Amino acid sequence: MSLEDTLYPLLKLYEAAPQSVKSLAGRAYRAIPASLRYGAAYTRFQTEARAVETWDAETIRRYQIAALRDSLIAASKAPFYAERFAACGVDPRKFEALEQLADYPLLTKQDLLLHREQMVNPEFTAKQRLYITTGGSSGVPVGFYLHKGVSRPKEQAYLEAQWSRRGYRVGDRMAVIRGGVTSSKARGGISYYDATRNWLILSSYHLTPERLPEYVAALNRFRPQHLHAYPSAALMLARGLGQAGLKLDFPLTSLLCGSEKLTAESQQHLEQFFGARVFHWYGHSERVVLAAQGRTSNHLHFWPTYGFVEFGEANADGHREIIGTSFHNHVMPLIRYRTGDYCSPAFQSRDSGAEDSTLESQATWPTVEAVVGRDYEFLISASGRRISLTAINMHDTIFDGLLAVQFFQERPGEVECRFQPGPQWQSSRAGTMQAGLLKKLGDDFILTLREMKEVEKTSAGKHKWLVTRV
Repeated sequence: MSLEDTLYPLLKLYEAAPQSVKSLAGRAYRAIPASLRYGAAYTRFQTEARAVETWDAETIRRYQIAALRDSLIAASKAPFYAERFAACGVDPRKFEALEQLADYPLLTKQDLLLHREQMVNPEFTAKQRLYITTGGSSGVPVGFYLHKGVSRPKEQAYLEAQWSRRGYRVGDRMAVIRGGVTSSKARGGISYYDATRNWLILSSYHLTPERLPEYVAALNRFRPQHLHAYPSAALMLARGLGQAGLKLDFPLTSLLCGSEKLTAESQQHLEQFFGARVFHWYGHSERVVLAAQGRTSNHLHFWPTYGFVEFGEANADGHREIIGTSFHNHVMPLIRYRTGDYCSPAFQSRDSGAEDSTLESQATWPTVEAVVGRDYEFLISASGRRISLTAINMHDTIFDGLLAVQFFQERPGEVECRFQPGPQWQSSRAGTMQAGLLKKLGDDFILTLREMKEVEKTSAGKHKWLVTRV
């Protein structure tokens, strides 16, 4: 068990503590060696992430077969998968080729909503499981279990490995604009210092032209080497600086932009404005697959040792759904999981990586031009603040038990949260959900909850996260 996972339940207490307490506790925690904070798995995955870029196709194939077999065998211990596998006539113990994975059934978000507890490997105790939710950015919030001491250290190691492609080094000073709640008041503070990671957390809820000088002052005092931000937040910052004639008085090494789509045009604009390279990647809370830009290529390359990726049939727009099978999470493996995210594969467009001698030139790293969707969607407050729905995407139990969530707005400052309850939803939790949402939205919003039999969907039958008339 890693110290990081052991202390995870105390995270909210740490975040709510006074800054002086956070700074003292954070510095003491950061002084502990990373191998102890994250556990032995962290060191293992660090080594693996560095090494895989030099592996040949056969080495990668052997690794994936072994990892898939382990995940399939672990899954078969759970009642849900045991029944599904038996119905398909598959035996994980006989898994010997990647092509055999196509014989296994697909998994949907609806399966997770209805059968989560039956998907848990009973060989692991409750103390070995960490409960996480997706937050519902697709309109369908789902909960699942990670493997304590494995899943989160692995994520940390791989993120650091891919960020290093733009000059990141462990311990570098980082400014973060990614949904951290600094204040629930519209005129509240815009930042706090997270000493556990040497990060300056800046609010993505208060980034308005009027308060932009506060952001510039905070950044100039902290002088981070990297800006870790939602693409929409980075673009808002650049646009505001340009319009106000303000600038940062220090150079950035990189901009690390994830969780939302980033167009080639937006990336070029950010790189030109800040004079630093942008790094973009694709991942999700379920930690099934992970893809990132290469050292020279701006295409997204899926890590072959993180998880196994497949692509569904092309839709009318030529986009394919990302389907993944998780590695290493033997508490609750996700087998052929339909993520609901779509991409533009770059199967025939590999020349952008030809100048690279490592991962970009290897066909064993599945490559896509972009992940589509994940648009920049905002709620507008009464005072004109733009609240990114990516920031509202809360990774806790606030939406637990719901089948779908949707925000509806007709006037600035007034929002209706429409929700479709599932069989395990308890109406007594509505007050907790409203309080949690208002903490992020702020005091210049009026929020109402509305229970629905079914929320509005697109013409293609997908859930809509936001319906706005503003």
